[in-house]
Amino acid sequence: MGMASALDTFCGQSYGAKQYHMLGIHMQRAMFILTLVSIPLAVIWSNTGFILKALGQAHNISEEAGRYARFMIPSLFAYGLLQCLVRFLQTQNIVFPMMVSSGVTTLLHILVCWILVLKSDLGSRGAALANSISYWVNVLLLAFYVKLSPSCAKTWTGLSKEALHNIMTFIRLAIPSAVMVCLEMWSFEMMVLLSGLLPHPELETSVLSISLNTAGTIWMIPFGLGGAVSTRVSNELGAGHPKTARLALFVVLVLAVTEGILVGLVLALIRNIWGYAYTNEVEVVKYVATMMPILATSNFLDGLQCVLSGAVRGIGWQKMGAFINLGSYYLVGIPCAVLLAFVLHIGGKGLWLGIICALIVQVLSLFIITMGTRWAEEAKKASERVYHSTGKVPVDIAS
Repeated sequence: MGMASALDTFCGQSYGAKQYHMLGIHMQRAMFILTLVSIPLAVIWSNTGFILKALGQAHNISEEAGRYARFMIPSLFAYGLLQCLVRFLQTQNIVFPMMVSSGVTTLLHILVCWILVLKSDLGSRGAALANSISYWVNVLLLAFYVKLSPSCAKTWTGLSKEALHNIMTFIRLAIPSAVMVCLEMWSFEMMVLLSGLLPHPELETSVLSISLNTAGTIWMIPFGLGGAVSTRVSNELGAGHPKTARLALFVVLVLAVTEGILVGLVLALIRNIWGYAYTNEVEVVKYVATMMPILATSNFLDGLQCVLSGAVRGIGWQKMGAFINLGSYYLVGIPCAVLLAFVLHIGGKGLWLGIICALIVQVLSLFIITMGTRWAEEAKKASERVYHSTGKVPVDIAS
């Protein structure tokens, strides 16, 4: 996901500059690189159980996670291709076909899960295999759409050797893009790992996993807003419209604030019953209920950072975003989480409060740099980036 988000900049700005054929080139280049990157990641996933045991996690949890990860390996390659297709379509404002594709895949996923999890002896391995099948179904549906739809006639002109050129140009933006995304997401995953070191690790890990799953589910709403602002900002900068790019950011920030308040109210209302969606253990359900106000707070802040991070990707400031995430999560968030959970003995809630500390620092930092953006200057840089990738001379950008 992180490396593919470089396409937010490349494809978005190329589309705004009307260099339509470059979108297909950028997507092919990203697919090639992400497939190569997936190979060492697959090796890591195949050794998940051993790695978790080496990190001091409980033996039974590590064994189960290792089995699950091995059956998830096929999904790794599909997910990389899917992210490239999504960015390719999203930066052209082609959203409805992606929604239909996801809807069809979700309906099939329910059926596949029912067969592989409940009607077979695979258990959690069946769940992982169902994920893999569904990702590949989604990839094939979107690939057929790109190939056959007249909407992509200008942006997809077939396979090209040009995709193998300027690979380092893509990597120079893809690596900070990946670092920016991974530093944030890994900090949430680290909370689950740390919960396995707390007293009563089965309870803490269960509750933190449910919390992470819940946060990830509702995070998709502001993540969509982040994708929207990234597309709008990159398109407008590529087209040489800096004032419109700035307006887009302010509009989506208002939407994020509204969404955060509404979702927070919903979480507060369902806090006592939400845990039953995952388990029948009353102790876990009660613990989850106490986590919901914390999740609502983190979701509100996460919504703001999603939008601001989307603007950063649209501008092409991934390297700066990576440094902000490094400082926010690893110099502030995780140390605060360890202090609250292990020193002050607040437990799993302390781990998540540490994440909230990180989010506050991240939002404030991103807000300050985006409010100080020289939009006309960034529009000129976007023009230079687009025409550098095509080998043409950039046009003048009006302020």
